[in-house]
Amino acid sequence: HRTPRHEAFGWAAARFDDWINLPASRLTALLIVLAAFFVKGADAKKAWHAVRRDAKKHRSPNAGWPEAAMAGALGLALAGPRFYGGVLVDDVFMGEGGRREADSLDIRQALKLYRVADYLLIALFGLVSVVVIVVT
Repeated sequence: HRTPRHEAFGWAAARFDDWINLPASRLTALLIVLAAFFVKGADAKKAWHAVRRDAKKHRSPNAGWPEAAMAGALGLALAGPRFYGGVLVDDVFMGEGGRREADSLDIRQALKLYRVADYLLIALFGLVSVVVIVVT
């Protein structure tokens, strides 16, 4: 969490964290978009559109990617202005135009998307493993 008091403290570690997590955040967004094809009620097209439109608007270079994908897949507007540590954080919405209130069904849908994305990642690792074994 960035504060004026700790602005310089940990700057290098934070930039390294941003850099090292760059591939994972993009892969996660892609997996959520793909998972939306398999989860009834989720919208892969909207997920992809939200990623392309909103991911880079997030103040974090990585967090916006999966947030935008999930927002689009569920038809929600996530993030946006909110209070964080008692201070108003005026962030943009991921999934602009989506519903701004989630309910328990949205949480269930998000968990389904998460599980399917996990299964897709496992399948990807399996495929890469087979290719490596065959090639070597």
